[in-house]
Parts: sequence; C-alpha cells; structure tokens
Amino acid sequence: MSHRIGLVGKPSVGKSSFFNAATMNDVPEGAYPFTTIDPSVGEAYVRVECAAPEFDEQCTPNVGYCDDGTRFVPTKLVDVAGLIPGAHEGNGLGNQFLSDLNETDVLIHVVDFSGETDLEGEPTEDHDPRDDIAFLEEELDQWYLGVLEKGIERYESGYTTEDDAIEEELATQMSAFKTNEDEIKRLIRRTDVGFDPEEWDPEAKLALAREIRTETKPMVIAANKMDTTEAQENYEEITSDSDYDHLTIVPCSAHAEKALKSADKAGVVDYRPGDSDFEITGDVSGEQTQGLEQIREFLATYGATGVQAALETALFDVLGVKPVFPGGANGLGNERGEVLPDCYLVPPNATAEDFAYSLHSDIGDGFLHAIDCRSNRQLGKDYEVEPRDVIEVITTN
Repeated sequence: MSHRIGLVGKPSVGKSSFFNAATMNDVPEGAYPFTTIDPSVGEAYVRVECAAPEFDEQCTPNVGYCDDGTRFVPTKLVDVAGLIPGAHEGNGLGNQFLSDLNETDVLIHVVDFSGETDLEGEPTEDHDPRDDIAFLEEELDQWYLGVLEKGIERYESGYTTEDDAIEEELATQMSAFKTNEDEIKRLIRRTDVGFDPEEWDPEAKLALAREIRTETKPMVIAANKMDTTEAQENYEEITSDSDYDHLTIVPCSAHAEKALKSADKAGVVDYRPGDSDFEITGDVSGEQTQGLEQIREFLATYGATGVQAALETALFDVLGVKPVFPGGANGLGNERGEVLPDCYLVPPNATAEDFAYSLHSDIGDGFLHAIDCRSNRQLGKDYEVEPRDVIEVITTN
C-alpha cells in the first residue's frame, strides 16, 4: 500500500536538503524562504530485514532493492512549501501548504536545531528551536480548529437532521483528514468535552481540534543540522526537558547523508543508507578526507546521519505500518520464478483479508484463507498480520 510521508517546517531549515538526501533528487536548495513552492514528490526507502535468507533463498525484488539481507522498500516522500506564522489565515503559501498536507499520512517536521533561521526563515543567530516546534503545531491546530468550527456551525444551524449526532457532522466536515465517525467519537470521549457542542468553550474546541490533529497527522521531529555545535547543544537541552517527552525527536544531518550518498555513487566511498560507518574506496584529496572524517565522527556520535532513521521512525514507530511479504505456492516464489518480489507496507491493524485486498481487489473478494509460509499454518480472515510475515493468500480468484 502506498504511504506518503510529508516533510514540513518553516522555510530554509533544510527540508529540500533532507528530501534530496532521502530520494537523491535534485530539487532546488537555498538559504532563502520558499525555495520550494510546488510540492516535490519522490521515492524514498525504508529498511526491512529480508525474509528470504530464512528460507535459504535470495530475493528478486520487483521494486526497491536488497543489500546483504536488508530490503529497501519504497515509500513516497512529499516536500511541501515552507510554512510561516499565520499560514492558517493564508499567509505565505499557507493555503497551498495545508492542501498539500492533506495528501500525507505522517509528518516529519524538519527543524533547524542550529538556531540560524528565524520564524520567517530568515538568517539569524541563537534562535530557539522550541519556538519552531511550537509554532508549527499551533498553526496546524488552528487549521484544524477552523474546519472543526465549520462543522459545529453546520450542526447548530439545523441543516442536519435531528437524528444526526455531532460526531457524524464533524466526521463529514473533517473527512479530508481521513477520519471517521468512530474516531471522532473516541476523541471526544478522550478530551472529555461532552457531546453537546453548545457547551464547548473556545478552550474545549481547541483541545478537540488538537486531539484530532495529533491522531490524523502524527509527527516526528527531525533535528536537522546536528553536525554543528549549536545544534548539538540545543538538542541536549531540549531532549532533557520533560515538556518535550511527548515528542519523537531524531537527530540528523541531511548534509552528511547527501554527501555520503553522492560519494558512494561516485565510487569514492562504500556506504549503505542508515549505516553507522562507511569505507573510503577511491582517491580523495586531503580536504575531502578531512570532510569525510568529520562525517565519520558525527556517525560515531549519533549512530547514523538520521535521515533514514527519521523515515523509518515515522512509518514504523509513529504510524505503525507493518512490512509483509506475499508468499507463493512453494513458500516464496511465484509462477515466474521470482522470490519474494514484493514487500507491502500495510496499516497497523491490517488483517489477512485486508492484506489480500492490498494485493488486488479480486483477490480480496475471493479470499478463502491465508497460509503462514514459515509454519504452514492456516490463517483466517481476521488474523492480524505481524511485521515481516510471509503469507500466501488462497483465493477463488
């Protein structure tokens, strides 16, 4: 199934650099606001431990690739226009930003932890990254609040029938956020605001809007530019502050990731995305060696550049996506002799029947049962798939 990760943040924080590092595309980069105007969509990859070695096989991927037992599975990455204060009121490219945001499932908020850009994306010194974290969440909350209030107004206007509950109207009004009536009802209960919107004061409305936002647009913070001393100091201060314990913050350097991938492509280094080290394999100048060794020191400190970790944290940890391999009649292969050609990224609560539908609607319609290719155990339609399952679907179609 296709999942879309949205890169969000104010201008000039390194979003485009992150996008290029993750996808090896060449969208414009620059230290000035609104380098990105139209959203850029590219293919990034998340790592999954390949199941083929467990069967003494070597996989033959249709999409992505496999490197020494690590499967790189494609996912969509969207670099949307930079956000500035007042975006929910249309400031900057706000309306376009919010529209583009609706096409994503999970967000990576790229924050300049070096403090070298202000809230408008202009160069500065000693800017507090906490202000950036707060401002983006507040902008999104205000955007959700505006849509929520339209649903309340529609409900209170009497336009709906007397039998309609407030959660039905809000689910309809906020359907673009990929929510539904059951979820809205659950979030109303969680915020304990009651089911009578006439009793909701501004604080209650904002609390509900924030709850819907965090549920439908979960977020990871990419602490970018961590190869600077200022960013490292800010990172230590923020991550030790209990007020930020609810956030998932990943230290990263998009610059280091792009440099390593470019050097690997040129045959200068041997580097696999997400690894904690690399090997210099080509001829490099003294200046290049110095630069690479600085990157090596960064990897030794933080374990990786953080770009790959941010992508995988967003999909697997925050969104809860599970990788599942479709098996075949002989356990792994298909009629073309391909071995585990596909790896699907399915929602967290996906069942065997859901997985069948993700393969093809006809396969889902004809679903009989599934087979666990590791144990040969028969699985019913309600079996909830586990990460790295290898499943053969038996269908009348």
